[in-house]
Amino acid sequence: MTDYIWFLAKRAALLVAVIFFGVSAAFFITHLSPIDPVETALGRISSQASFSPQAIAEMRQTLTELYGTDAPVLSQYGNFWRRLLVGDLGPSLIAFPTPAMTLVMQAMPWTVALLVISTLITFVLGNLLGGLAGYNQNNALFKSLGMLAISLQPIPYYVVAFILLILFGFVWPVLPISGGYAMTVTPGLNLPFVLSVLNHAILPALSLVLVGFGSWFLGMRALVSNIVTEDYVTYAELAGVRKSTIVGSYVMRNALIPQITGLAMTLGTVFSGTVITEEVFNYPGLGSLLIDAVFEGDYALVLAVSSISVVAVAGAIFVVDLLYPLLDPRIRSE
Repeated sequence: MTDYIWFLAKRAALLVAVIFFGVSAAFFITHLSPIDPVETALGRISSQASFSPQAIAEMRQTLTELYGTDAPVLSQYGNFWRRLLVGDLGPSLIAFPTPAMTLVMQAMPWTVALLVISTLITFVLGNLLGGLAGYNQNNALFKSLGMLAISLQPIPYYVVAFILLILFGFVWPVLPISGGYAMTVTPGLNLPFVLSVLNHAILPALSLVLVGFGSWFLGMRALVSNIVTEDYVTYAELAGVRKSTIVGSYVMRNALIPQITGLAMTLGTVFSGTVITEEVFNYPGLGSLLIDAVFEGDYALVLAVSSISVVAVAGAIFVVDLLYPLLDPRIRSE
């Protein structure tokens, strides 16, 4: 137990370091951008109405003082961490005066739901079918699935998203291709809204599942193909142990351990794919919010989305990392 507590402490320290450097990198990359958020906001405001030069100068001074863009970068960096720790990064420029964190909290459930559901489906389906394919190497159906997985794996998320959008939005228009729910339903805990949300999430989730399926399937098939030649598997087969027991308890259980590590490593990749997918389908998640904020030079919103994303992905990897020694008793906590 003491060893596991020490293991937990080391992983917690690593988590803090990852979050610190990840959020810091987001801050400095954002502030190295040539886009001036104050001038961008003034340009957008001026295009909507006519203001006198004096009014524009006053607005420029007010926005500069509000966001502190006239201060040295290191001073802005320290102020950023102080505001981040209390959960207040200031108002968003594209939705002024709504706080940036409020917009993030509104969009985050959409991304979390899409990411969790698609990742679980992909992980379970890919590993299950990949394990069966590795054990039944001469089965024609699993060979066909292997060819499909090899074909899908190298395709980028956004290419699959565009293909699904064209196929089910124009060629065979049976599924919604934009938004998170129909405008005709009332948001809330009611059946029409829930069904509409699920219907609108099919294509975004399907694009993530199709691309992610290939890597999990091929990885699990390769692991199982090696394990089935082990002596303990051969002995179990000769001893007359049921095939389902051999596959579930002897083969796939041991092959699943490296896949758990792979799950932690791919969470960041899946999140980046979610960002692009959300933009393609105009899904109201963090991805669409981040891209809008980047185009408009909204530093506060970009940093709010980036910081929450870094914390969420690092936290998920931390949880998976802690479960790893518990899933495999052969591995010591050190």
